[in-house]
Amino acid sequence: MAGSTDIRPVVKLRSTAGTGFTYVTRKNRRTTPDRLVLRKYDPVVRRHVDFREDR
Repeated sequence: MAGSTDIRPVVKLRSTAGTGFTYVTRKNRRTTPDRLVLRKYDPVVRRHVDFREDR
């Protein structure tokens, strides 16, 4: 059973462009203890922007 202390929790990545678009992914809590920032495609603004982990 996955609990809140799961080693690979599900995180939402929210666009920094302010469009409200999100990606859902998993991250390894041991190797990445701080918030995740990935550069991904935002189809609303039709360009690549930073997506930050939202809790």
